[in-house]
Amino acid sequence: MKLFQNLFAKDNGIKVGAPVSGRLVSIKEVNDPTFSDEILGKGAAVIPAGNRICAPVDGTVTTVFPTGHAAAVTSDDGVEILIHVGLDTVKLNGEHFTIHASEGQKVKRGDLLLEADIEQIKAAGYDTITPVIVCNSDEFAEVAAGEAGDVAQGDDILTLNK
Repeated sequence: MKLFQNLFAKDNGIKVGAPVSGRLVSIKEVNDPTFSDEILGKGAAVIPAGNRICAPVDGTVTTVFPTGHAAAVTSDDGVEILIHVGLDTVKLNGEHFTIHASEGQKVKRGDLLLEADIEQIKAAGYDTITPVIVCNSDEFAEVAAGEAGDVAQGDDILTLNK
């Protein structure tokens, strides 16, 4: 019985939420080896259905790229998470992105970080798949992604165990 208690315990690893609503896919499906080969770390990706990119954890904003295409948050548990909206979207030079967070800002899971006009980004010819990378994944014994499928912003997509 103790085994089942451990499996269903409320604190079963560190949870990372979806930064945006959409379809959760394997990081291996990202058409960029920097992400799919896990060069920056392990993670998952969301094909966004929404425009609001939110904090996936409680923590501190460590980086917001001036172009608004990416942000990083370090969780209160020490998980370093990079959210990269689309592939090669840095080339848009901030067009179709609005920044709502700043470096050093404390955030709660679900707080708005960025807005991305996903339809305009697609219309400009960019892949909008959004990798969610644990940059310090080597500090964890396991980084497990959830099953592929539809997710709402805030749904758990990654579980980390020390």
